[in-house]
Amino acid sequence: MLPRLRLNLDFFPSPIEDKPGLVIRDPFHYSDATLIIPAGLVACLEFFDGEQSELDLRAFLVRITGDVQSGGVAQHLIDTLSDAGFLQNEEFARRKEAAQRHFAESSVREASQAGGGYPAERAELDETMRGYMNGTEGVAKSPGRVLAIAAPHVSPFGGIEAYRAAYSALSPEDADRTFVVLGTSHYGAPDRIGLTRKPFRTPYGDTTPDVGIVDTLARDAGDGALMEDYCQAIEHSIEFQIVFLQHLFGAGIRVVPILCGSYGHSLYRGGLPEAHEPVRRIFGALGELAAREGDRLLWVLGIDMAHMGRRYGDDLQAAADRDEMTVVARRDRSRIERMEAGDARGFWELVQENRDDLKWCGSAPVYSFLKAMPDARGELLRYQQWNIDEASVVSFAGMRFHSQ
Repeated sequence: MLPRLRLNLDFFPSPIEDKPGLVIRDPFHYSDATLIIPAGLVACLEFFDGEQSELDLRAFLVRITGDVQSGGVAQHLIDTLSDAGFLQNEEFARRKEAAQRHFAESSVREASQAGGGYPAERAELDETMRGYMNGTEGVAKSPGRVLAIAAPHVSPFGGIEAYRAAYSALSPEDADRTFVVLGTSHYGAPDRIGLTRKPFRTPYGDTTPDVGIVDTLARDAGDGALMEDYCQAIEHSIEFQIVFLQHLFGAGIRVVPILCGSYGHSLYRGGLPEAHEPVRRIFGALGELAAREGDRLLWVLGIDMAHMGRRYGDDLQAAADRDEMTVVARRDRSRIERMEAGDARGFWELVQENRDDLKWCGSAPVYSFLKAMPDARGELLRYQQWNIDEASVVSFAGMRFHSQ
């Protein structure tokens, strides 16, 4: 039997006009390969389901090409997918074990987005970040000490207006606080949080992890927490927040990085997330942390909101702030109003509508924060939509929160 094609890969249409087909890449970075499967061979991927053989694949190729010598094409496709680490076989198992061992043994969490989401050289990064934050002088200052902010986790160049609004809410006096960063876990286990004791390394330098808090969360959350979760090595939702915080307050900021897996148990089976025991323990641990540490903490939510259009499986040519996206904006703002009011239950009921057809990938961090900090009240500073490609839109916002 042919091995199964990994289902946790990224698949999307090729954006290269003279190379039509299906792009496949590995978001877990077990492999650095990016493949374009030619349009005529995309249907062949269905044979990599663990239940069909190489002979079945060859017979299919003979039917669609009329060439009885197409066995070479079949073997090339098998070898290419295997060498890239895209099949569930020994090659993939070797790559996965090596990558996870490397992260576990590393003393730092290396930058995964430098050179892509932001410049890899310190001088260029400084210049870029100054440009991003230029114009904050006109933003209304916070009436009191900020408890939390919410910022996007899209690449900063796509959501800079919302990023700028969120980070302009902070002041130099916040430098001595510990930043608890709640980021979306795009690839981690649902109904779990992912923790790490490792400092984050960026072109600015290394952060200072608050290991005591991390260890306490791991103990109190029990099976709701995954320690040294490999997803921390590849996830961008926290890394972008780290870069903004380091730009404002210096490399050695104290950080507690927490990845929040989706609350899929609740979303698809009904009920509130905390009805599931691991999630209940997560909220208990975060709530105890908030009560114990108080103002010493500043919470940072790395969240994007709606994901609409062709890239995200919708039969929709999405355009930012136009047509159907104006309806999405109204629905987004209804959820944002629940965030502003500190209404965790009301927020989650809106997320559950149509099993979150808006596809908010920041709903788990938001709900976790609202449960941990029930007295928090928010303020929308900037709402933004951005065309990530010609047919797809992501929305996000910059917000700040204070105690009631």
